[in-house]
Amino acid sequence: MTPRNTRWARSIALVSALSILSSCGLPQVGPNKRQIFAGSVQREGDAFVVTVNDHVNQATSVVPALGFAQEFLNAGVSGSDTISAGDTLGISVWENVDEPLLGAQGAPFAALEEIQVDGSGYIFIPYAGRIRAAGNTPEAIRRIITTKLEDQTPDPQVQVRRLAGDGNTVTLLGNVGGQGVFPIERPTRTLAAMLARAGGVSITPEIAQVTVTRGRHQGTIWFQDLYDNPQLDIALRGGDRILVEADSRSFTALGATGGQAQVPFERQSISALEAIAQVGGLNPTTADPTGVFVLRNERPEIANPVLGRNDLIGEQRMVYVLDLTQPNGIFMARDFVIRNGDTLYVTEAPFTQFNKALSAFLGTAQSASAVQNIGGN
Repeated sequence: MTPRNTRWARSIALVSALSILSSCGLPQVGPNKRQIFAGSVQREGDAFVVTVNDHVNQATSVVPALGFAQEFLNAGVSGSDTISAGDTLGISVWENVDEPLLGAQGAPFAALEEIQVDGSGYIFIPYAGRIRAAGNTPEAIRRIITTKLEDQTPDPQVQVRRLAGDGNTVTLLGNVGGQGVFPIERPTRTLAAMLARAGGVSITPEIAQVTVTRGRHQGTIWFQDLYDNPQLDIALRGGDRILVEADSRSFTALGATGGQAQVPFERQSISALEAIAQVGGLNPTTADPTGVFVLRNERPEIANPVLGRNDLIGEQRMVYVLDLTQPNGIFMARDFVIRNGDTLYVTEAPFTQFNKALSAFLGTAQSASAVQNIGGN
């Protein structure tokens, strides 16, 4: 055999050996493109593999909205002077007689301090009896007490004040500047004003969610939306519970990315391109930019339009394919919306497996040579 033929034979043998090694289950971060496409419904698999384009982006760009129901939005601002059960009142009565009904003789007036409105909404005033306070203003209560006392003492002068108490209050919890129970006062009758009164939110505003619980009803809104849209700033009611917490949504990054982890959302909406950047981009030595996949279970109302069908029922396994090397590939990734629970997976480039096979082959050859040398000695 000529030297030239010998070289050709060795080259063919090397390629054959590498092919055999490549098919023997070399380590890899996950399935490659060929294996993913092999599991598609089009090839009798159980997942729909769809190339992302403008139509797909439009059909999948639905992001669940947060907001308050009409029972919250339609509630008018409550009067800050309206008395509620649990409020505490201070009442002073002046009498134009030498021997007053309520005060001590010689005292300028009688001070009835810290009279709490009971659970039924009533207070008790000596000589005036049981008076309905809840739902009335201090001025209305003043007139009621005056009417009841003027038959027993001439021309009584009555003053009613609302003191600090636990009646018309809300509870603030979670990631706020100061947790606690706060009274609804004239400057703090709306949600935004009350949050400001508590010191604002203590987490990044872009990921803050505000939940208001009122009786059996509950509503949640993005903190940023609350300030961007004043019409969403609802009026508060006594007993409301306000919870501020960070967005709990996340996606999982796997494969040939800069980092593999469960990644929390950094803002209300993120794109596939932003998700890739958030995990450090594609691995420059192993990633295949033609094999960027987003895996999710898609609701039928979205899956049907994406696939141009109307017969799908129930959630469908969808694999969205992004090819960043295409002329519009970056734009497609920029416009594709990532949703909670998505898996972002980047395949390895084909040459990565070739390099692994080559390294394994050379390592095996060196080991065989070392054994041969030991045997020869």
